[in-house]
Amino acid sequence: MRNLKVLVVDDEPGICSGVKRILGKFTVSYPFMDEDRGFDVYEAYTGEDAIESIKGDPPDIVLLDNKLPGIQGTDVLDYINKNHRDIVVMIITSYASLELAVKATEKGAYDFIPKPFTPQELKSSMEKVTKHLFLKVMTKRLNKEGKEVRFQFLSVLSHELKSPLNAVEGYLKIMQERQAGENISDYDQIIERSLQRINGMRTLIMDLLDLTKIQSDEKEKQFENVNLLDITNNAIETVSPYAIQKDVKINLHAKDDINFYADPNDMEIVLNNLISNAVKYNYKAGKVDVYLEKDAEQITIKVSDTGIGMNQEETSKLFNEFVRIKNEKTKNITGSGLGLSIVKKVIDIYDGDIQIDSEPDKGSTFTVTLPF
Repeated sequence: MRNLKVLVVDDEPGICSGVKRILGKFTVSYPFMDEDRGFDVYEAYTGEDAIESIKGDPPDIVLLDNKLPGIQGTDVLDYINKNHRDIVVMIITSYASLELAVKATEKGAYDFIPKPFTPQELKSSMEKVTKHLFLKVMTKRLNKEGKEVRFQFLSVLSHELKSPLNAVEGYLKIMQERQAGENISDYDQIIERSLQRINGMRTLIMDLLDLTKIQSDEKEKQFENVNLLDITNNAIETVSPYAIQKDVKINLHAKDDINFYADPNDMEIVLNNLISNAVKYNYKAGKVDVYLEKDAEQITIKVSDTGIGMNQEETSKLFNEFVRIKNEKTKNITGSGLGLSIVKKVIDIYDGDIQIDSEPDKGSTFTVTLPF
């Protein structure tokens, strides 16, 4: 349990001791908080003492009386607003000074507590301010992490696009200067490499579009009764030319049509990625088995291959964005590093689950479960 520091600023010792007694063993708990919050209470009897205390050890919450000997509560509030904006201020006020308390909230105080207050009134106010503090901290953290993620995203994206563009530009200059001779067939290998690079960029751009569709709040899902068998056949048909080129056999195991209420684009993303990856990371003359099953509670999609496989450390990173497994076996395989992270995001939308069972040189099995 983490305690919040509470500074009570009031010239009435009874108020300070009362707050200490009420909050001494009181804790606040919400389901969304990582742990309960208790309170460490200390006091100041003048505005000057309050400012000195805040300078030395800034509290999380200040319970601030309006009327103080010396400088007033509003002066302390002005100091906090200028120097410690993370501190949450609650004004303690008599009923006769409610108008002043309202003005204080307009100047930056979070709320006010009329006195005399009951223990339950104080506890209720502290529950509210604790929730406010927690959400404020979480918002700042998410904003910071969001900026870091966006920066990392753009850095990786610029690298992923810049490298193939530089390569294609170099190949075109070789052709422009006829460095390999005048015969067009002399450039067959260069043309093939250029096409591979362009295909890799196209894949990255398409994956980014999928990612944008999933994460955009403006994206409207078109839910309908989807036949997963049809979508799976289409995915197999799409990847078939590449499978024939690699001599990889794709087997579909499904007894009946399986219908699922979903956006067909989402299901296409899942099946296209899983089946194309199973072919891409397979050995020559390997095989891919696709299973569609259903029971009373869920649908199971299983894609199994006889490919290069992964170790446990590699599988643990697989659903992160821009993660690609890099080793001797994958160095010539192109990809955006986004496909499986997109698949995971889609499955999360449907409260589903995806599991990986993989072993180096023996293959991988991806199992997706989607509850009805």
